[in-house]
Amino acid sequence: MTNTTAVLSAPATRTRTLLTAGAAAGPLFLAVGITQGLTREGFDFGRNAISQLALGGLGFIQVASFLVTGVLTIAGAVGLRRTLRNSPGGTWAPRLVGVFGASFLVSAVFKADPGAGFPVGAPEGRVAELSPHGTVHMIGGSVGFLALCAAFLVLARHFAAAGERTWAVASRLVPVGVLAGFAGSGASVLAFTAGAALGLGWLTATTAKLTA
Repeated sequence: MTNTTAVLSAPATRTRTLLTAGAAAGPLFLAVGITQGLTREGFDFGRNAISQLALGGLGFIQVASFLVTGVLTIAGAVGLRRTLRNSPGGTWAPRLVGVFGASFLVSAVFKADPGAGFPVGAPEGRVAELSPHGTVHMIGGSVGFLALCAAFLVLARHFAAAGERTWAVASRLVPVGVLAGFAGSGASVLAFTAGAALGLGWLTATTAKLTA
């Protein structure tokens, strides 16, 4: 009987592990980025985006962070597909989260352009014209976060159908905050960082909610 129970619970355990991996992605990415931002010479959160930490001699740390975050997020998307199967939002929410995860892998390969004084020796002003790899980096990140915002709207359907009204409303409001942060990036890089952090944080919260 014990062996049978273990076999039957194995798929549920794997799904929980996948969801836990997805929930860990955002906090890990932010922790690595903030730690680097506070310790690397020339980096200023008021002027520089976390993506720029992939540049310079210690850039491999941020590249690794992009890769690990992408893999964890895609694992979480697989967990969401298993958890939400045959329920509202069960088809598109995992796919959209998977696209978000893939955008981190793109960012690991195609780095942001130097600028605003980082890395040390880079021009002090903002990047006037994006390089080809910088363009791919920007497009990949934009597509990724748009997919994440769409995933939240799809998850709102799931939460509404499950009677989780607070979670449904929040999942509709968070994309507004994320997009507002991105829209304000022209005035302050911190607005962009805050918008990205909000999206990552809510992905962690919703994934953890579905894990419980």
